[in-house]
Amino acid sequence: MATSNNALGVDNTFRKKFDREEYLERAREREKQEAEGRSKSKAKGPPVQRKPLKHRDYEVDLESRLGKTQVVTPVAPLSQQAGYYCSVCECVVKDSANYLDHINGKKHQRALGMSMRVERATLKQVQERFEQLKKRKAPGSFSEQDLDERIIKQQEEEEERKRQRRERKKEKK
Repeated sequence: MATSNNALGVDNTFRKKFDREEYLERAREREKQEAEGRSKSKAKGPPVQRKPLKHRDYEVDLESRLGKTQVVTPVAPLSQQAGYYCSVCECVVKDSANYLDHINGKKHQRALGMSMRVERATLKQVQERFEQLKKRKAPGSFSEQDLDERIIKQQEEEEERKRQRRERKKEKK
């Protein structure tokens, strides 16, 4: 049986030719779409002017859940999951060290509308701050008598606590 390499009825003499104009037109369209995409991302509006960093006016509560046990369910909302919930960024951080890092971090500060830059203090502001601290210290307001009274009061409170502990132990027995 002698068979030829050419299959019957198949035209394999065609060869695709490179049409320069067609490919140039495709390249132009692609460049135009990419340029539109770039302009859309830049056309969000003017850059946002963020406030400089300032120190917190609230205290971070890290001890409230110390030593507590919590049941973790996969269907609980974010605010009720185990860990520390940040309502600004809507995320849960698993431990207190990472929570502090998150609060002081760039993402959280940006969500609050602050840049990571600190406003420079003027000479006048520094002098005023020193005056405030001097007034707050008030060196003449403290005396040895105050110290003695505080020590006696502390000892009495400690004795009272010890007495209450002894009573609780007796009640348990």
